[in-house]
Amino acid sequence: MTGTKGTPLGLDVTTPNVARMYDYYLGGKDNFEPDRIAAEKVLALVPGLRRAAVENRRFLRRVVRFLAAEAGVTQFLDIGSGLPQGDSVHEVALREVPDARVVYVDRDPVVLAHANELLRGTPEGLVSYVYGGLRDPELILREAAKTLDFSRPAAALLFGILHFFSDADDPQALIGQLMAPLAAGSGLAMSHLASDLHSEEMSETFNRLSSRMAETVILRNHDEVAGLFGGLDLVDPGVVQATQWRPDPQTPAVPSQTWVGAARTTG
Repeated sequence: MTGTKGTPLGLDVTTPNVARMYDYYLGGKDNFEPDRIAAEKVLALVPGLRRAAVENRRFLRRVVRFLAAEAGVTQFLDIGSGLPQGDSVHEVALREVPDARVVYVDRDPVVLAHANELLRGTPEGLVSYVYGGLRDPELILREAAKTLDFSRPAAALLFGILHFFSDADDPQALIGQLMAPLAAGSGLAMSHLASDLHSEEMSETFNRLSSRMAETVILRNHDEVAGLFGGLDLVDPGVVQATQWRPDPQTPAVPSQTWVGAARTTG
């Protein structure tokens, strides 16, 4: 149901929204003037953030393609999925494996309002949406089990959300709860803003931004991000800059502001 000029009823379009700002960085159309103004203010402080968003999206495509085509993982749990974009997880996975299954998870009502767009035209029973977040792994697993078969390998995707979790939130424990029920051979892929890439610029900027945002951004260094994978087996080339993870020929060899990686469970 929509209101004036196609705006979903009940949505606040006067206050900047992180999901819509990210959509703007990626060149999407699901954003409003307050989102664009706020996004441009952030870009004035961190000019490379748009590139980081684009490279994060490219990494998502590459890692889903690798997991589906080479690692035999055909089920995906995309947590903090954000607004629909071209080449979303289900589109990449279904190109590789026609019966791949995908569950999107997000706790942003803006994203929920766009869920129908995300699911429109997808094969029935292969793609679904869960309203929730990483702070409640039990809810995610319970609802995702309606679409995914956890007796077979599945991959948890955590793109750009762990830097909203402080050490006090114990993100490694949350990841452990999420991964524990998954079958041997399952995967975990993540991206995380870095504290040790362009460190002075990034740390100062996000310290300033966090004072204005509802959620604090926690930057982490290479070893801290690697530690979030716990005892899982990292996939080559390990934890690297976004542009260095199994790059396509067209991937620009430019410095990144994000650490990324993927790992597998054993058993």
